[in-house]
Amino acid sequence: MSSEPQPQSAPPGQKLHFPLGLLGLEQMKRFVLTSHEHESPFSWLQTEDDDSIAFLVVSPFEVLPTYEPDISNEDAAFLKLTGPGDAQLYNIVTLRKNGDSSVNLKGPIVVNRHTLIAKQVVPLNAVDYSVRHPLPTAD
Repeated sequence: MSSEPQPQSAPPGQKLHFPLGLLGLEQMKRFVLTSHEHESPFSWLQTEDDDSIAFLVVSPFEVLPTYEPDISNEDAAFLKLTGPGDAQLYNIVTLRKNGDSSVNLKGPIVVNRHTLIAKQVVPLNAVDYSVRHPLPTAD
């Protein structure tokens, strides 16, 4: 299933369920997506299982408007996606002290906007993207 750009974001405080957890944190299944106007376009993906773990995320279309991950049929079926409009996409941001911040475009978080079931996937065309895609800097 090829993904069309879907820049809509989840409402603040939306509870997401990751049946398989995140890559490397498979034991954590429940997260809350929160956003604050002054941090836009970024949001926080906070685990409900451990208050000390949260990820800064952003819609990939804010970083790379032409982003088009090819989500496998298996991942689409797992998330019960019937079309690209069912999906919300987020990518994890890495902030670095030297300003060399980046976003992981190889491992998007795909959320079924209707069921709030989420999964971090590796797109079929992951070779086209970087785990350290530079964040644009403000002029």
